[in-house]
Amino acid sequence: MGVERCIKAVEGGVEIAVKVVPGASRSRLMGLLGDALKVQVAAPAEKGKANAAVAALIAGKLGVAVKAVEIVAVQATPNKRVRVMGVTPSAAAGALGIGA
Repeated sequence: MGVERCIKAVEGGVEIAVKVVPGASRSRLMGLLGDALKVQVAAPAEKGKANAAVAALIAGKLGVAVKAVEIVAVQATPNKRVRVMGVTPSAAAGALGIGA
C-alpha cells in the first residue's frame, strides 16, 4: 500500500518520498510513515546540511554514490522527493527495509 506510493520508477532509477526529521540524536531510517519513508538525520536543518545527510544516508543504504542521489522537490520542508539513479523500485524497497 504505502510502498507503491513511497517509491516509484522514473527513467534510470527511482523517486522516493521522504519525511525528514533533522537534528536527531543519530541518522537512521525509521520505516514508512503514511506514504513516505521517515528519515532521521543528526544534521541540523540549515544551509542544506540535513538534505546532504539524507542523500548520504540513502546512498549508503542503496550502495550507490552520493552523486547518484538528488533532492528533486520541496527543498525547504520536511516532505521531499529524492531521486536515485541506477536502482529499481524493488531493490530500493528491499535495501531501505520497506519491502512488502
